[in-house]
Amino acid sequence: MATELTEEQIKHILQGIKIPPQPQILVDIQIEQIMPDPDIGQIATLISQDVGLSGTILKFVNSPLFGLSNKITSIAQAVSLLGITSVVNIINGISIKGEMTDETIVELTRFWDTANDISSIAANIAKKVGYHSPDEAYMLGLFHNCGIPLMLSRFRDYMAVLEEAYAQPDKRITETENLHYNTNHSVVGYYTAKSWNLPRHICESIAEHHSAESVFENKDGRNPEKKTLLAILKTAEHICGSFHVIGNQDTDYEWLRVQNDVLEFLGLSQYDVNDMRDSFAEMGINVYQP
Repeated sequence: MATELTEEQIKHILQGIKIPPQPQILVDIQIEQIMPDPDIGQIATLISQDVGLSGTILKFVNSPLFGLSNKITSIAQAVSLLGITSVVNIINGISIKGEMTDETIVELTRFWDTANDISSIAANIAKKVGYHSPDEAYMLGLFHNCGIPLMLSRFRDYMAVLEEAYAQPDKRITETENLHYNTNHSVVGYYTAKSWNLPRHICESIAEHHSAESVFENKDGRNPEKKTLLAILKTAEHICGSFHVIGNQDTDYEWLRVQNDVLEFLGLSQYDVNDMRDSFAEMGINVYQP
């Protein structure tokens, strides 16, 4: 049964949520919610395409208020548990917080453009390799870069630094960020994910998603779940072309360094990657065509 949240409860839990929703997603949700018979399934689908909204909804449903024994990782399940009234109230609360200038919207376009595509690709790869929870792969794909808009809100030159980071053949992307800011989007994303009450292994995967080389260097068989999620994510990022969309580069230097370990771990070949790229393109998902 859905638990209707009060305005005070919503206000309390919203504290600290700063990732602005994608403007068009809010418009689409608001159109749906004013329909005579709002479709909560359609609203769940729209929410699952947006990082800020998805994080907030999961934070609500996994809060102590609900007292759930297992953390919810499915947006559809979270929306069903919250119910239409609470979801609409949460969205309205975020809409007020989500006011952005045109300049900010343009700067965040690259972030929004890749988040949903990577999450869709990751979920499909998870199914292909037999991972037990495609929802978790989708979640990691959606949230892995959630630190980027927060870094951008703090540092006006951040996108230029991120491009510089992606252009380094032999450095981790986070190393360049650390040199400039003494922090990076993976660290910020980790703490954001923790504040949203995401599962621990998802938070750790966010923290380490630009440290895949060191993760896969360890062959002791530990943390197979995290390694699988990271391998799925790196493959999805490469197919989607985040190095090009976010990093403004024509070469995926990070993939060149990790591809052998990642593909070996997943039991895939470069032929499989190329085949998946073609399949995703036919499905209408944006992929990078070399």
